[in-house]
Amino acid sequence: MSTAQVPVSSPPMSSPTPADTPGDAGRDVTWPAVAALWKREVKRFFRQRNRVIGAVATPVVFWLLLGLGLNETFRVSPGSTPGETGTEAADGIGYLEFFFPGMVVMMVLFTAIFSTISVIEDRKEGFLQGVLASPAKRWAIVLGKVLGGASIATVQGVVLLAIWCVFFAWPGVVNLVAAVGVMFVIAVGLTGLGLLIAWPMDSTAGFHAIMNLLLMPMWFLCGAVFPVETAGPMKWVMYANPLTYGNTTFAWALQGDDAVGIGMSNWIAAVLMVIATIAAVAGATKLASKAGKA
Repeated sequence: MSTAQVPVSSPPMSSPTPADTPGDAGRDVTWPAVAALWKREVKRFFRQRNRVIGAVATPVVFWLLLGLGLNETFRVSPGSTPGETGTEAADGIGYLEFFFPGMVVMMVLFTAIFSTISVIEDRKEGFLQGVLASPAKRWAIVLGKVLGGASIATVQGVVLLAIWCVFFAWPGVVNLVAAVGVMFVIAVGLTGLGLLIAWPMDSTAGFHAIMNLLLMPMWFLCGAVFPVETAGPMKWVMYANPLTYGNTTFAWALQGDDAVGIGMSNWIAAVLMVIATIAAVAGATKLASKAGKA
């Protein structure tokens, strides 16, 4: 006696939802990835109290040591142009006031650049490989890192601007807002430069060695320590330094007509600063987008 065989039907296959398609998944995670990486960088920094204190205290110590030592012997004519800068300008601003924008730029420089050392640490821990394997675009990863480092540097810069408001003339709301905006642009460019150098590296010691070789000359030759127009032949090296235009634009935003010029329009210096920032971030994005080491 034969038994009837009941056909076994397989369960219906569920059709993929729009969220399951690669294109939609990429669009869904791009901006959350930017926000997550930005938040991670900020949290990591502010959880390290020694790093926070060192980042703010170091430039302040430089400012006080050099400023108090040279304040009575160094005078710069407000709004100086070529040939008007020098110690003979007894009615000019003192070194404490002249050096203040350079001190803030120093803090932004070191904070922004050294925030990118997390790229090397994340690679060693395997976190970077996981991020690169996600559907997030490479430019989103770079943007999250850049915004994280730039935000940290800008927040610290705002703290230092409070010193200016206490010891020097109130610059006005417009000048303060402009100074914060310029700080952020400088920080974005410097973080991009740091990523450009840190991305292909495996050693934090090697990164520190290269940064120390690059950062101090870059800062000394940006018009922060001495005016460009008194530098003699070195001024041409300073003109080739992109940080010179960031320091000049920041001093102009904060000090207005009292800022020391570099022999060109402040508006031209601002444009060159923006161009340098775009070039640094674009270079970091292009490097990160190349197939290769993760």
